[in-house]
Amino acid sequence: MAAAISAGIVLIIGPILIPLLHKLKFGQSIRDEGPASHKVKSGTPTMGGIFLIAGIIISTLFCAEWTAETLVAVFIVAGHFVLGFLDDYIKVVKKRNLGLKAKQKLLGQIIIAAVTIYIATTHLGIETTIWLPIFERTVDLGIFYYVLVLLVIVGASNAVNLTDGLDGLASGCMAIASSCYGVICLITGHYNLAIFCAATVGACIGFLRFNFHPAKIFMGDTGSLALGGAFAAMGILTHTEFLLVFVGIIFVCEALSVILQVISYQTTGKRIFRMSPLHHHFELGGWKEIKVVMVFWTVGLIGGIIGIILLIGSSVAFA
Repeated sequence: MAAAISAGIVLIIGPILIPLLHKLKFGQSIRDEGPASHKVKSGTPTMGGIFLIAGIIISTLFCAEWTAETLVAVFIVAGHFVLGFLDDYIKVVKKRNLGLKAKQKLLGQIIIAAVTIYIATTHLGIETTIWLPIFERTVDLGIFYYVLVLLVIVGASNAVNLTDGLDGLASGCMAIASSCYGVICLITGHYNLAIFCAATVGACIGFLRFNFHPAKIFMGDTGSLALGGAFAAMGILTHTEFLLVFVGIIFVCEALSVILQVISYQTTGKRIFRMSPLHHHFELGGWKEIKVVMVFWTVGLIGGIIGIILLIGSSVAFA
């Protein structure tokens, strides 16, 4: 029901909002340093994350119990939605290409992380121990667990943001990752969070109706930062933070490609990839956009299945 409601909200609001964004000229600006094939996308409406995230939040609040866990997940998504909206608003309306400054965005994410940590430790009883998949052991990080939560929130939101570079790529990968985390939530007994995952799946699938190639609208930072926040919430609230690496393997690879490219270029003057994030590397290698998206979706699904298998096969995770 949660998936159906969120998808329905997106499918109903989409045809209303897209013409309005066209009329307001809230079009995406394509950077000159991007692939030349993307120039035709210039002017495509952005900020589609408005109705994408509306679907997730409304459906979750309607279908799930209003527990601390549910409200924290909604808070993380809503907080990143506000950050993304401000970023897009500055870029699109104020015509400042870089949007929010990095320090402003990081401050917002730190505030979101601080509230999350407080509620998770005082109301949800989440401990500072972490489970390490594969190694079959837990480690108590003590105060450094709070640093990990901050890194997860900042890393996940920015990684999904970087993945949102091809039509349908981020929304499809997030639908797959959320589906897998829905299974993880059911296995670990986080039933209300499973509803949150289902709402995310439905919204992302509904959004693909407008975002798959050729895209009629982009989600913008309004959607991608919030989806990244949703993904971080799934890992933190189920206390399976390191499973995010497997379930979100595409997001991890996209972020790593940017980090490695920057380090290599600044230290050696050479690039490892033709262009980063990673999806552009394959585009410039001759792959069609749809092929890149389909391959990345497949890899994401494999990573998600591996994450579920690691959980099922673990004796430590269920201890």
